[in-house]
Amino acid sequence: MQRDEYLETAVRDVLVADEPAVDRRIAHAALLLAASGDAEAADRLVTQWQAITDRPASALADDAFRARAWAMLFEARGHRPQWADALPPLDLAAEERAHNSFLARRVSDLDGLFDGSPIAGIVSEIAPERSDPVRDALAAGDLDTWAALMENHPNPDVAALAATRSLTARLVAGADPLYLGPDWPGQCAGALIAALRERHPTSPAAWPELVASIVRLRGQHAPAPVSPADLAAAEQRLGFRLPEDYREFLAVADGLPADVVFPRLLPARELRAEGTVLIVADPATILLAHTGGDWRTVEVDLTFGSTAHPSFRALLERHYRLLEASA
Repeated sequence: MQRDEYLETAVRDVLVADEPAVDRRIAHAALLLAASGDAEAADRLVTQWQAITDRPASALADDAFRARAWAMLFEARGHRPQWADALPPLDLAAEERAHNSFLARRVSDLDGLFDGSPIAGIVSEIAPERSDPVRDALAAGDLDTWAALMENHPNPDVAALAATRSLTARLVAGADPLYLGPDWPGQCAGALIAALRERHPTSPAAWPELVASIVRLRGQHAPAPVSPADLAAAEQRLGFRLPEDYREFLAVADGLPADVVFPRLLPARELRAEGTVLIVADPATILLAHTGGDWRTVEVDLTFGSTAHPSFRALLERHYRLLEASA
């Protein structure tokens, strides 16, 4: 499996596809992560998907193969995570027999084409059948052969893999048949959670809660609010009134300390302007630009290109969502 292509496609689906397609994408990714041995990344993805979309966990196991796969993985793990309480318990012995029958069944190039048709029985009798090397590899417990067959597959059938009871202990122990590596599952979960939050943006309603949430996720403390004297002195020195939402921010915290990926936000006494551009960060990568009667917030990135936000609050809301996703 091509990891970068898979993640790029998955993120795009989460951002723009319809809700059923998003559910299918998250269902596949969660099983992929769990089958790679990273149950923590899988559980984090599922619980964040539930919290963000308010969708039921049953949407991730809405067919027999996915339900069976999760049940086998939970057995191998020795416990069911809290999110799986909504999934019905299964008779694992019966599920194992059904899955072994599926793996042993020979296939035809016409499989599925005439399902529900009056001639389905006739077609099944005359269509040439052959063995399926993917199923044969799973039936034999040959993870290396299965992985080789899936090497260039854009969406490997991890449900059939994880539903193979004889293999789940090895998967949970970290066999990693798709060679995802120790770091990729966590990166995949984080990227998909960030995409979900981009699709369903939320943030605390009031400024005090937004600032408190940001510093809590960072493990920091917010500075005290700006004093009326410092605010008045800054505006007099700059020669203009600050944007209203930025004044509201300063009334909660007079700047913010730097984070790993976010610059230090300046207190009012350190603000400086170059023409109609207000510099509010050190280094000067966050600017408030006054154009056409409106203020715009610009996030400068010389490597990936600058981003314009409709307001200063919009910038901090996006920062909050990224922090929440990474947490």
